[in-house]
Amino acid sequence: MKRFLVISLLALTLVGCGNGRKRNVAGDVPKTAPTFYDYEVVASYPHSTDSYTQGLQWEDGLLWEGTGGYGTSRLMKVDLESGRTHAVAELPKSEFGEGVTLLGERIYQLTWQSGIMHIYDRRSGKEVARHRYKGEGWGLTTDGQVLYMSDGTPDIRVIDPATLKVVRTFGVTVGGESLSYLNELEWIDGRIWANVYTLDQIVIINPTTGVVEGVVDLRGLLPQSERTPSTDVLNGIAWDGEQRRLFVTGKNWSKLFEIRIFER
Repeated sequence: MKRFLVISLLALTLVGCGNGRKRNVAGDVPKTAPTFYDYEVVASYPHSTDSYTQGLQWEDGLLWEGTGGYGTSRLMKVDLESGRTHAVAELPKSEFGEGVTLLGERIYQLTWQSGIMHIYDRRSGKEVARHRYKGEGWGLTTDGQVLYMSDGTPDIRVIDPATLKVVRTFGVTVGGESLSYLNELEWIDGRIWANVYTLDQIVIINPTTGVVEGVVDLRGLLPQSERTPSTDVLNGIAWDGEQRRLFVTGKNWSKLFEIRIFER
């Protein structure tokens, strides 16, 4: 049963789900409160308001973006400075695109309810394989060795990219309670950063324990003057590890932001 978990001390509302799923962590779930972070904008860049952002990754000096929507789901390269997009692949009109990630010479793209993972050659953009999975597809990232996939539940699947088999599943918790609606994922310095769908917060997850160790509060990031009836929720995290730049955006947002975070 879904219920709302309110951490009043930290002024954050999170969606929890006490569904009794088994976890791979021995003993009781840790109930340590997460560290909270605020932000400052370092720079802003144009972002296409036609892009319903589902996945975002910095690689090869470019942003790679996956978008959603029936008939509008694409895998694209994005020029940071101009915001110009180049479509690498388009999904069938019957499929709703979700998270994307690059690993080695392959690009992986999930679909929401079709149960299909599209796999492309990184250089040519040609689809080289399809993989079917059970349940929904939401977010996708990699630590350079394996894939991490969210599906709307508190669980994150760890997937072997060679076999595409699930090798481990762990549940995500905050304050000892299960946390659902983990959307876009990004691997940063040994942790999984995740958008929480419909919220203006990003959670920082320990991939060994599943515990949320940090929360980045991004409320107020997109100015009200930049919002229109088509502007949707915060979604999209990209990390430039070489220059240590953090980028975030949202669905149909007019801006993509480089931000710096600091402990509250």
